[in-house]
Amino acid sequence: MPHRLGHAPRFTWRQPFLRRPASRLRAVVVAAFCIVVAMTTRPGADGAPATPWIVAHRGASAYAPENTLSAFVLAAEQGATFVEFDLQRTKDGALVLLHDLTLERTTDVEDVFPDRATPVVVEGQTRRQWPLADFTLAEVRRLDAGRWFDVRFAGTRVPTLAEAIAALRGRSGLFIELKAPDRYPGIEAALLEQLRAAKLDAPWADPRTPVLLQSFTVSSLQILTRDLRTTLPVHLLFGPADAARWTSDLGLTDARTFATGLSPDKRVLRADPTLTARARARGMPVTPYTFRAAAVGAYADVAAEMREAIAQGAAGVITDNPDQAPPRR
Repeated sequence: MPHRLGHAPRFTWRQPFLRRPASRLRAVVVAAFCIVVAMTTRPGADGAPATPWIVAHRGASAYAPENTLSAFVLAAEQGATFVEFDLQRTKDGALVLLHDLTLERTTDVEDVFPDRATPVVVEGQTRRQWPLADFTLAEVRRLDAGRWFDVRFAGTRVPTLAEAIAALRGRSGLFIELKAPDRYPGIEAALLEQLRAAKLDAPWADPRTPVLLQSFTVSSLQILTRDLRTTLPVHLLFGPADAARWTSDLGLTDARTFATGLSPDKRVLRADPTLTARARARGMPVTPYTFRAAAVGAYADVAAEMREAIAQGAAGVITDNPDQAPPRR
């Protein structure tokens, strides 16, 4: 959401001081300044938040455990336009926020449910995994989703979609990624139903809590836009491996049939600086991922890296460090 500046002074054009030329000139200058401020801080003509969008990747995940309310609230406090999070579904149909398809990296599931592992073979080695889809919401609620990051976050839980909406409502937008939706048939309809119940199922319905959906899975985006006919903005996520398919003019035209924007890996944008302009010509904003202070390569810092993407025409950046993003216009 756009930054809100202090209220401009109110002028009553019949006030006596305006009879003096110098006072009249000052009033005109101040009024002109107020108009410029309004033009540069208001949402776009379609109601979208002012750019560049600062999208907090899994919350302020450089400073708090990813996909938790702690990371979300911190991101909002750091001025994020949107908080990005990953949506999946439990065994009993609850919509929860988790990036991995399994629970062991970001929770203590191995300690709480040691006998519920599923053996899998990865690169010739057998490993134990705890798929989210094998657990009910009540079971997931028992897991600690914060201690792995820092003991200060011990006791943090995996949040539900409803909890995330409640925590962020009026503070930041929702940049919702459907994670591996082909594993959860019907998750698109379930998501839209919860957004409808929260009165967030129309584009920018709540200017303080804008909503955007995204996924790597083309068929899921097609379900959202073609079958369920959502009018919410929808972005196609893709990485370097799929860049040739989606960054050609033909690919952009194809993507536009089921998506309103693109969220490419930042390396895709770096390899093809013309992408944002060609996408914008089709009405498709571009929000590259993921900018991290911990991995800036040849750049002086993550702020410089993000500024380059914005200078190339990106509508926003997806970052672990929302506090270091360039200010919105």
